[in-house]
Amino acid sequence: MESSILPFVRKSVAVNLKLMSVLESKLGLPRGALAARHSLQQKGGSEARCIRSQPRSEPMSEAAAAIGAHTDFGSLTILHNRLGGLQVLMPGTDKWLYVKPLPGHAICNIGDTLTVFSAGILRSNLHRVVPPPGAQGGLERWSVVYFTRPAYEVRVKALTEESFLIAEAASKAPAGKYDTGETAGEWVTRRIKYHRLKNRIGPESWRANRGVEEMQV
Repeated sequence: MESSILPFVRKSVAVNLKLMSVLESKLGLPRGALAARHSLQQKGGSEARCIRSQPRSEPMSEAAAAIGAHTDFGSLTILHNRLGGLQVLMPGTDKWLYVKPLPGHAICNIGDTLTVFSAGILRSNLHRVVPPPGAQGGLERWSVVYFTRPAYEVRVKALTEESFLIAEAASKAPAGKYDTGETAGEWVTRRIKYHRLKNRIGPESWRANRGVEEMQV
């Protein structure tokens, strides 16, 4: 098992660090600003996950699918899968569109912490997983994912002191919108806890699961 997981994690980390270096440049951040906040030398919530979904005998209702709609609460998500089922909500609409897997390609999602770090310049996407369309619906759906999240002690706030572009974007937003008041560890713990349906016992606990979804739609 280790011989399979470690190479996958190392390659995922390398790809994510490359993507972050490009984003640093585009956001006007100092080189290594994002990478330093995701250092593997510090304790953090990054994780690899293998997900197996059984075929459904009946179609999923829209109400059931809506419960699973979310944004990722980390920074970057790299997804590998061969069957459809991933849907994204197009900004400004109520239309969900399938993301078609392409051979030899991976799907990358921007997560909420990058939205906050960039003061909304980068946008996390609202997405959900539903049964694969057509004949694919009768097959098991396997996906392998790597979630990159900041080190636990990193404060989840806009990097206004390190980028003029980010400072300018933050200045146009309501005060405090891009300062969560939480460390990444607190942010992840809260989001995971209230993502579980059994912990949602009212409107406040439902809101506690939210990240920046309400900023995006």
